[in-house]
Amino acid sequence: MRVTDIRSLWGYDILCKSKCSGKIPDWTSGDFRKRVGDCIYDYSQGSPPKLRESVHSERNRETDLSGVNALISSHFYYFGDHPIELPESLTPLAHKQQGHKVKANQSYAEQFVQWLGDSSYEPNKLYGDPQLKSEFELSTDVRSKCAERDLEDDDHEIC
Repeated sequence: MRVTDIRSLWGYDILCKSKCSGKIPDWTSGDFRKRVGDCIYDYSQGSPPKLRESVHSERNRETDLSGVNALISSHFYYFGDHPIELPESLTPLAHKQQGHKVKANQSYAEQFVQWLGDSSYEPNKLYGDPQLKSEFELSTDVRSKCAERDLEDDDHEIC
């Protein structure tokens, strides 16, 4: 994604309520897409923000709120369970977990943007479903499974 807007976490909650309600998880929905929204903290009740029903639990709060901003994009590519193969020269960009923050990849940025721009893929289109879509079926323990996995991923993060 190309970052096209940056909002405080509080500002992101306001944006979601006013213009992007689909980003707020609806845990009662049978449609997994409505269950997995990423606007999971409600700031309207003051501080600390209230955790909405979502794939995260209170165990994720510290990590979830450790950042300052939400990064927003109106220019993105989403491949999910249909990933595309990177050319050999760009394979050092591939990481297996979320939250990779090392700036060591900066030298690849221009080459990556050029390669993706030259591809036949259009931005702002979904080319696949989430890889873990099956975990979001109506289940009593999906939140705890996702929360636990995200905590494990955070433990392996390189800052």
